[in-house]
Amino acid sequence: MNEILVLLSGASLGITVTCSLLLLISLLSLLPEENRAYMDPVPGWIRPVWPLVRLVSHHFCSNLSPRLMDWLDIRLQKTGALYVLTAEDFLALCITMALLFPILAILPMASGQSGILWSVVLLMAGMGAALPVMWISDTHKRRDRDIVRNLPVFLEYLTMCVDAGLNFLGALQQAVDKGPNGAMKNEFRIVLRDIRSGLPRAEALSRMEQRVNLKDVTTFVRSVIQAEKMGSSLRNTLQIQAQQRLEERFQRAEKTAMQAPVKLVIPLIMFIFPLTFVILLFPIVVKFMGET
Repeated sequence: MNEILVLLSGASLGITVTCSLLLLISLLSLLPEENRAYMDPVPGWIRPVWPLVRLVSHHFCSNLSPRLMDWLDIRLQKTGALYVLTAEDFLALCITMALLFPILAILPMASGQSGILWSVVLLMAGMGAALPVMWISDTHKRRDRDIVRNLPVFLEYLTMCVDAGLNFLGALQQAVDKGPNGAMKNEFRIVLRDIRSGLPRAEALSRMEQRVNLKDVTTFVRSVIQAEKMGSSLRNTLQIQAQQRLEERFQRAEKTAMQAPVKLVIPLIMFIFPLTFVILLFPIVVKFMGET
């Protein structure tokens, strides 16, 4: 009798898993073809779950409140991740990870206590939902560092091109073509697109300032807009801005170098000094114990 029950439970489990897989495959086949012509490639850690993310995004997140999607869209714009994930994709990624992490926790603990099992499930669900948020935060920080590091280079390109006789649009095009790849190049490419679509130069630069929200970019944008309003030399403005940004980058490097000894104090006290004392005192302790 017990063997029959085991066989029935195993057969029902197999039928349930098979039906679930067939349902998942049928839902994936109904998804529209993805168009990422103007998007950056999906990060490697998201690719294994990307079909599930698209499934949740298409069938659930696309029906949510437009106000919520607009709020997420603004947040993603400021992090620079909007060209990787849309607002719907980001929310779907959080939901997908919040569902997958508990499943991975349940499988090895299926025979454990129910109280501990549910605690682990809730913990893993929270970790799964927080993982995309942490990735977005890390992307934002790396983007800000890249912009601060490469802005002086692009300002030098703009200064040289304007000095050679090009207007601001032509100089910006040359800077985008010749400048280093990264977040700053993407932002200037967006500015170029906005200007060519009919947006005034001042407004296109102001939109970049709002997206980036960094002091260096704000100073550069406001200087260019002020030079345009006052009719002053754009070449001199760009030259001064490039020199200031280079000096600030050098000062930041000096500050980081001066902070390095202070930051090494805690590792020295916690790890290196105790190990040194152990190495020095070990022979003495061994000799003392041998004499006694």
